[in-house]
Amino acid sequence: MPGRHLAIGDIHGCLTAFETLLALVAPQPGDVVVALGDYVDRGPNSRGVLDRLIRFEQDVPGVSLVSLRGNHEIMLCDARDGVAERRRWLDCGGDATLGSYAPLGQGASIDHIPVDHWTFLDEWLSAYHETDDHIFVHANLYPDVPLEEQPDFMLYWELWEEAPPPHESGKRMICGHTRQRSGLPRVTPYAVCIDTGACRDGWLTCLCAETGELWQANERGETRTLWLDEV
Repeated sequence: MPGRHLAIGDIHGCLTAFETLLALVAPQPGDVVVALGDYVDRGPNSRGVLDRLIRFEQDVPGVSLVSLRGNHEIMLCDARDGVAERRRWLDCGGDATLGSYAPLGQGASIDHIPVDHWTFLDEWLSAYHETDDHIFVHANLYPDVPLEEQPDFMLYWELWEEAPPPHESGKRMICGHTRQRSGLPRVTPYAVCIDTGACRDGWLTCLCAETGELWQANERGETRTLWLDEV
């Protein structure tokens, strides 16, 4: 029997919520966990989140991880290029990320980020993930553009202001990026947004694409379970 596709919204350095959510969902061999990007910035432990993702398949044997790229990973990587890029990243929550790498009692520097983290950010992240029925992406899609031709602006940056029309593939989009202040996913016939504000006193959400089951956890270690048709 095929495994589940388990989408996880924007983690943003919230390692406690991430660990609590994984324990609640309990991925099983054959499942595919699709992390939708924005692993870093704003929350207290971006370093711990990246460590967890890097060793994920070792810690959870038989479960596959697909890690998508978010705009915050792009900003972090761009921060190596110059002062202006680094300032932009720091202003968008990168200061919290940098602090998670600071040696005890010392100031933080981008040089403290280890090589294996840069390798993960540069080489392991995907632009999107596609199944027979769903498209997983960080931010958004043009409805009339094939997936492989979508511009970076849509994939990583474009907010979901209005309910998106169906993609030409007929597949439902599952995304993050646009924070839902209600703490609940935004659901339409053609798309689901599961960025539910984990780093801003909200929830980190996991959605089973096949069944519509939802699990949520927060940085206080609280959990709740519901279904898409209840939202």
